[in-house]
Amino acid sequence: MPEICIDVDDTAKAGMRLDRYCALCPGSVSRSRLKNGALSVIVNGQLAKFSRTVRLGDCIFLFWEDPESEDLVPENIPLDILYEDSNVTVVNKRQGMVTHPAAGNWSGTLVHALLWHWKQEAPSGNPRPGIVHRLDKDTSGIIITARNPDTETWLQSQFRTRR
Repeated sequence: MPEICIDVDDTAKAGMRLDRYCALCPGSVSRSRLKNGALSVIVNGQLAKFSRTVRLGDCIFLFWEDPESEDLVPENIPLDILYEDSNVTVVNKRQGMVTHPAAGNWSGTLVHALLWHWKQEAPSGNPRPGIVHRLDKDTSGIIITARNPDTETWLQSQFRTRR
């Protein structure tokens, strides 16, 4: 079980959340990885939540479990494809399907199915290839996915600016 010990110094801004502060510290891990793999958080000897505000001098111990491998292996999962061209694949995601791998859902996701459909391996270091927006596991609906990095960047910009 990996652990990190962090002493809060003067780099903590007023009102900064514990998870945000920890993710900014050298040698720590991302907020997403903390959230998904955290077993416990101890601040000054007491259990704490990531939403807690840090204060100068706080002593933080983070304990987490290592996540499953981030290597994505394409899986033959049927997809309801509504539209597809060389840049995008538009899928009617069924209820119960997770969009991308995360804690507790390391396989059987839309990403795994798309990689199989596209007949490609996952790009190194990208656990969400093609995903520019998501739908919750229990939500069915239309999701647009990018088939290449340029389209992914463009679509992310369109969603970010609500265009």
